[in-house]
Amino acid sequence: MNKKYLNVKLYFWLLFLVTSIIFVTFPQIDITVASLFYDGKSFPLNGSWIENILYHSVKPLIIIFALSSIIIFIYNNIKKKNILGIDSKAIIFILLILTIAPALIVNTTLKENWGRARPAQTINFGGDKEFTPAFIPSNQGGYSFSSGHTAAAFSLLGFALLAKRRKKLFISLVMIYGTLVSIARMASGGHFLSDVVTSFFIVFISTYIIYKLIFKKEST
Repeated sequence: MNKKYLNVKLYFWLLFLVTSIIFVTFPQIDITVASLFYDGKSFPLNGSWIENILYHSVKPLIIIFALSSIIIFIYNNIKKKNILGIDSKAIIFILLILTIAPALIVNTTLKENWGRARPAQTINFGGDKEFTPAFIPSNQGGYSFSSGHTAAAFSLLGFALLAKRRKKLFISLVMIYGTLVSIARMASGGHFLSDVVTSFFIVFISTYIIYKLIFKKEST
């Protein structure tokens, strides 16, 4: 089970497959979890200060980390330094992790084409659209599957992997942050459990595959 395929352990691939099958086979799981945040009339945490902070923090954090990396890269090249190891490989890695999984796979391919209605839009939770299971294309015209904010939050994993020291700590912090953002999206009625879980797996797997391709020796 510890064997890796494309730099991702076998058990992680299997976990993604099993959870995906479970969400398709037992779609009521999504409704059950969403109902935990629904009071019968609305999603009370939608628009709350904590939900707003988590929702609006993702984009600024990514911009800050990305711009900081570019600035350090330029400085390193001008001064012939190696601050934080931000070189051309690191910049290429950052650009790829921020575009392939969050932008191309989640937002462009899935969110723009799947049509799944958000929890708050479904009849189950006061809306007027039909609930549809994850991974099943829908004609509801929604943007629930999968979660763009979750994907963006977990894409910070790429920056954590570039750390030279305390890498496990930074990875853990990204996991905690991504989880909190995911919970906030569910609590606001913006996404189902399967939406955020799918985005997490897509970003996690893509990030480690790209890391292997860019940093072949280090990834071992």
